[in-house]
Amino acid sequence: MTWITIIIAGVLTYFTRMTMIAIVRRDLLGDQIKEVLTFVPSAVFPAIIFPAIFLNDYGAYIELYDPKIFGAIIAILVGYFSKNVVATIFSGLLSYWIIIFIF
Repeated sequence: MTWITIIIAGVLTYFTRMTMIAIVRRDLLGDQIKEVLTFVPSAVFPAIIFPAIFLNDYGAYIELYDPKIFGAIIAILVGYFSKNVVATIFSGLLSYWIIIFIF
């Protein structure tokens, strides 16, 4: 029963999102709507990442000296100067792991 529910929920989610992509043509959207939609990834990404950095497993704020904060700072600096997504991800993860395992 659980698997059937998961499969049905996945199919419904897929079709509700796919219909907007398949039905709406790009030439129907105005220039202003296209301009606004370019900012969606920049707005969604911090909403996903920041709780993972600043909240622990119980939903409480983490301490100031948590390794996740230092890894995020290094990733932000590398991302700002390199403008490379892969380098940003690897530098953040590598610095986080180094801080955890060495210090």
